[in-house]
Amino acid sequence: MASSLPTGSALQDEIDSLNAQITKQGSVVRTLKKESSSNADEIASAVDALKSLKLRAETLRKHQESTDPTKSFNRKVFDELILRKMFIVPSFEIHGGVKGLFDLGPPACALKASMVDAWRKHFVLAESMLEMECTCLTPEVVLKTSGHVDRFTDLMVKDPVSGECFRADKLLEDVIDELIEANPDMPVEEREKHLRIQIQADAFSPAELDEQLTNYGCKAPSGEAYGPSFPFNLMFKTSIGPEGTSVGYLRPETAQGLFVNFRRLLDANSQKMPFAAAQIGLGFRNEIAPRSGLLRVREFCMAEIEHFVNPDDKSHPNFSSVFNKELVLFGRDDQLGSGKTKTITVGEAVSTGLVNNETLAYFMARTQLFMERIGMDPSRLRFRQHLTTEMAHYACDCWDLEIQSSYGWVECVGHADRACYDLDVHGKATKTPMVATVKLDEAKEVEVAKLKLDRKVLGQAFKADQRVVSRALDALAENWADFEPVAMALESEGKATVDGFEITKDMVSWTKTTKKVHEIKFTPSVIEPSFGMGRILYSLLEHCFYQRDADEQRCVMRFKPAVAPQKCAVLPISSSDEMNAVVDEIASDLMDSDLATRVDKSTASLGRRYARADEVGVPYAVTVDFDTLSDGSVTLRERDSTVQIRLPKADVTRVVFDFVHGRFTWNEALAKYPVVQVKED
Repeated sequence: MASSLPTGSALQDEIDSLNAQITKQGSVVRTLKKESSSNADEIASAVDALKSLKLRAETLRKHQESTDPTKSFNRKVFDELILRKMFIVPSFEIHGGVKGLFDLGPPACALKASMVDAWRKHFVLAESMLEMECTCLTPEVVLKTSGHVDRFTDLMVKDPVSGECFRADKLLEDVIDELIEANPDMPVEEREKHLRIQIQADAFSPAELDEQLTNYGCKAPSGEAYGPSFPFNLMFKTSIGPEGTSVGYLRPETAQGLFVNFRRLLDANSQKMPFAAAQIGLGFRNEIAPRSGLLRVREFCMAEIEHFVNPDDKSHPNFSSVFNKELVLFGRDDQLGSGKTKTITVGEAVSTGLVNNETLAYFMARTQLFMERIGMDPSRLRFRQHLTTEMAHYACDCWDLEIQSSYGWVECVGHADRACYDLDVHGKATKTPMVATVKLDEAKEVEVAKLKLDRKVLGQAFKADQRVVSRALDALAENWADFEPVAMALESEGKATVDGFEITKDMVSWTKTTKKVHEIKFTPSVIEPSFGMGRILYSLLEHCFYQRDADEQRCVMRFKPAVAPQKCAVLPISSSDEMNAVVDEIASDLMDSDLATRVDKSTASLGRRYARADEVGVPYAVTVDFDTLSDGSVTLRERDSTVQIRLPKADVTRVVFDFVHGRFTWNEALAKYPVVQVKED
């Protein structure tokens, strides 16, 4: 019986074990058939054992599909609902549309606004962050400094016949998915080998990716092999000003605006460290092959946090508040080994070194809590650690929150410890000190280098850059550990490189000494959570969609009241002027309390009007009926249970307001007000 079958990770573990047993038993059967000494009964017994294992495995696979929301998900009905109710529509549809561009209709626009509002309260307000709104147009010099002009690329291949372009790593991921789906009895070791290659798809070099595409027999639509993969820069290039001489780009991320404003932000925070800055806005990426609806588009909303912290102290003052929060983690060792996730507490993840530091883990936990707050299914959330080959050379640790949808596991929030890279490169490029200061309780002795610069030699060698070189040497001299490699190079080789300038021994002499300091200056590290709000929005739509058991034609969006586009519907049971006046009164009162309200006075049946409200996720519906006119009471319907209670008209706004703000629950309402039996036609 289904009730005795395992679920979740235990179910997958048993399927994996059975696949291994089937492989082993299949080998036994083949061996017995080859050996002339084997008798028919022995072979028959081995075959029966193999059949029994396969039957059990097939039963478990069917059970897994029946309990997996992504397997039972009705994409056709979902897509029809999303388009029909105008959640999301193709941009410029009457002109044929453009790949990777979509418009949000009224319900999705309101849903996104509620989601962004919840994000701002959960992060910006709760953490006292400094919020900015920076320009989308970015001068080339900024993105050249950050590395985007040279390295913000994906690998692309072309169909040699049609010239159509494809993203190479996605082709590899898709062909592996197709291979595994077509071979459900594939031995577990072989399946895990393919999955390990799939996980590394976006970390392969062009030559490695070409080799894998060849190994998997990946062909272009024309039937020919794809051409060699090559990097394609994803930024939209433009010119700033009428002359066309100033090159700019539409920003691919919001972060750079926060980095270049670091000094002003630090001043705004009264020079106190650590602190966080945040920004919500549009990003633009010229995707090679936009697909999967809002999951891969060319214009998208991002919400990014840059948490500036002392690189020598990445603890977080509020870490204890999330210490016992459990997360599903998919570490790099598990990705390349067992292929299984681990569910552990945030505290254990940091203490064992799985997550690099407290601040990074803190934001991972806060992200999980945010997802639960807006109504995401916790069982379809996990954090995947970047493989070493995926991470930038300067990064300390990176984890992506992935959300499972009908498209598989999709990266929706990146959490990266970017070290000091961003402030370093912008500071050096602009000769601007991007430093913070920590004051010491007591002065302490530190080892420094006392320099004597030969300014005449420096001036002859570097001319206008003499001051730049002098400042760079003076900065290194503040800490002997920083200057020591330069000193050793000058002693052994007679020259050293400092900030791109070659220094010779005749330009500087030094002595190692100590001095008392009352404060320490440092370039802050940056911990960055980066949210793709469009991907989160789409995933939330999928997680909230379902069809009623009694009638699959009735679709429902199970939005939490706090983020639902509309909080309450108000419906008259008849279209009399007297009833309509009461409907208008209730709706006006709800909207005066900032509760978005849907009024439906159409002549459709009451059941049909309830169904319309369900389709756009309205959590509550007030019905004005004949009793309202006599005793002033109305019914209040809860969307998912369809249960209705009767309450005084005067209580409606307060009750709905408390539902939306989490101050009152439906169960508490059921205990306080009488339930009424209503048949929905």
